[in-house]
Amino acid sequence: MRAAVRYFSRSGHTEALARAIAEGAGVEAVSVDKPEAVLEEQTDVLFIGGALYAYGLDRHMKDYLAAFPTGQARKAVLFSTSLLSRHALDILRQCLAEKGIPAELETFYVRGKPSAEDLQKASEFGKRFAE
Repeated sequence: MRAAVRYFSRSGHTEALARAIAEGAGVEAVSVDKPEAVLEEQTDVLFIGGALYAYGLDRHMKDYLAAFPTGQARKAVLFSTSLLSRHALDILRQCLAEKGIPAELETFYVRGKPSAEDLQKASEFGKRFAE
């Protein structure tokens, strides 16, 4: 199964989660503001995560999702960190639905900075969905 992990993080919290998920999935986590974030081939599962900034997604994530080719991922698995709300997950789900990419109902969310236990669980989460 082909998997990819894409994220955007300002504080490093979502990046830590992305790296743990990627480790479990056996792939590299790539920030969406990097040129290598563009998927060259269709992927079976796209792990995608970001946090809530001023009640919305960061412009880097918005731009990435706006340019994401329809049909480039068979399904998405969402993750997020934040201090206040899980709302970023809802926004990600809606953006992906507009691209025709279904998102798994199960998500991975951590309030604040991920602990060592959170990162271990995130790695297991990545492994489970990438199998």
